[in-house]
Amino acid sequence: MCLILLAWQDNPDVPLIVAANRDEFFRRPTTGVHWWGTEPDVLAGRDELSGGTWMGVTAGKRFAAVTNFRDGAPAAGTLSRGDLPKDFLLGDLSAREYCDAATARGGEFGGFSLFVSDGSELWWTSNRGDTGPSMVQPGIHGLSNALLDTPWPKVVDGKAAFAEVAATDDGSADPEDYLAVLTDTTKAPSGSLPDTGVPRLFEKLLSSRFIRMGSYGTRASTVLRIRADGSLDLTERQFSWSGATSTTTHRIASST
Repeated sequence: MCLILLAWQDNPDVPLIVAANRDEFFRRPTTGVHWWGTEPDVLAGRDELSGGTWMGVTAGKRFAAVTNFRDGAPAAGTLSRGDLPKDFLLGDLSAREYCDAATARGGEFGGFSLFVSDGSELWWTSNRGDTGPSMVQPGIHGLSNALLDTPWPKVVDGKAAFAEVAATDDGSADPEDYLAVLTDTTKAPSGSLPDTGVPRLFEKLLSSRFIRMGSYGTRASTVLRIRADGSLDLTERQFSWSGATSTTTHRIASST
């Protein structure tokens, strides 16, 4: 994942709304969102190279998503970042307990930022910076390849566009409205680019919400809504280097 826009307890009808883009090399083998058939049952994509995932949810409404941290430093850590959301979704630790454990193991992974929710609380942590695990407060949040709510242009503008859709969503808004937010290709002005240790040309190409860089770019756009009545829907649109390839939606009915 390289951009996660999220509304947490900001809408009484839909306590969690997520719109996210996964950016990756197109050659990396991937299976799109599907039910894993595990116990607990996990709905997520799968990175076939490492077996992990970038974002997912369970039938019990556990949610997790991860982004990598771009700082120009050499790759470190022996484990795949995709293990972090996978292990939370398959486990039973609370969000706080899992964030504490993930932070303690931070040196085993490359740079990451991680969201996890057990349905009651939403927590965030990273193995970069010195903030430690923190409980996410109600509101609109954005995460790219940095710390939570770091004001990169794609995060600031993305949050504003996302908030307009989420504010009036009673749980029945068209996922296309969120997907339109995610497919914006506007590059940030050169003077507003972050300095993450990569060449400025790359910073420019990576500064849009939706990315196209030849062999690398946005592989999937995902919209997740968990409603107050216990129902959820997850829509994923997959992309190849040449454009959109498929769109699928998975649903769980109300528990009431």
